[in-house]
Amino acid sequence: MSETGAVAPAVEPDSFPLGLIEVDADRRVVAANPEAGAVLRIAPEELVGRALGDLVAVGEGAAPPEWARDWHPSAALRSVRRIPEHPVTLRCGDGGEVEATVAGQYRRSGDGRLQGALLVIRPTHRRGFNPPSGIEVISTVSHELRSPLTSVKGYTSLLLNRWERLKEEQKRMMLEQVHHDADRVTRLVNELLDISRLETGRLVLRRQLVDVGEIATRVVSKLALEYPDLDCTVELPEGFPAVYADPDKVEQVLTNLVENAAKYASPRDVHITGEVDGDDVAVAVHDRGEGIPASDLVRIFTKFFRRDHGKPTGSGLGLWISRGLVEAHGGRLTAESEPGHGSVFRFTLPLDAFDALLEHERPRGEAS
Repeated sequence: MSETGAVAPAVEPDSFPLGLIEVDADRRVVAANPEAGAVLRIAPEELVGRALGDLVAVGEGAAPPEWARDWHPSAALRSVRRIPEHPVTLRCGDGGEVEATVAGQYRRSGDGRLQGALLVIRPTHRRGFNPPSGIEVISTVSHELRSPLTSVKGYTSLLLNRWERLKEEQKRMMLEQVHHDADRVTRLVNELLDISRLETGRLVLRRQLVDVGEIATRVVSKLALEYPDLDCTVELPEGFPAVYADPDKVEQVLTNLVENAAKYASPRDVHITGEVDGDDVAVAVHDRGEGIPASDLVRIFTKFFRRDHGKPTGSGLGLWISRGLVEAHGGRLTAESEPGHGSVFRFTLPLDAFDALLEHERPRGEAS
């Protein structure tokens, strides 16, 4: 532990194979390893004292990442540990620029106060690092849009051309399907927007007191329309506390987790459970599917990852976005699985979010 009380890095910076930059609570560089100097084409000691924002190159009409100007509001929550990976353009010591991805971990004192961060810099041209190209992303999204839009086009054409000849139950079925497919398109568009917001730290959470049990019940009812065989029970204990969170984002996370269970495991015998875990509430989605191999389990939260299990479907974004949404709230999303015995996806949300964020917003020097 350092003199400031922050936890020391788990690795020796000079031996770490990627660029490491440590910044203090004011986002000024206090240390950098040789690899960071190599990436930015500058001696590591010359980085010390520089403002983090000065290392970020901002193109015309663009805005810098949130952390380059100020810490994200969620950093006020002591349970928030990670800074999600996102692309950024960095200024080099020779006047040039380099495209890289930056991820990190907050440094905190023993009482949880933010003291800085440890950032990992990875150039995007580095061998073995191949993020999806723009064409690959467009191809994936286009494939996901094609099915619901084809359905909408087909049913609306039938309704317009054969309205008088269709029975009332047929009209209702077609309109329900159009409504359902429109929801699918909306969800995909929102996922794409969330990618940008999560990567730049500009995700806005509209927090209020949320009844997780009510949201879970609503999610199951909606998904039952798409998966008629879905057998999912909500098993939250009596008196399960409300949490200060964005209800739409909590619903999005639960929808992704339950839908994943129905699609990739089994729609039968799915359970949503909850418990109070210290300063957090924990919500878990249990399935009774075949389980996830260890080789895939470590990758399932990677952007655009789709398991080679049957015929891959989906955009490969749901779990990555879900983890980002949970972490933006100050929680954690994890997965456990044992082949042949199903999987458990568990996320936490802090119970003290309101008080922590209120303290963060209080002007410096104001008494509590």
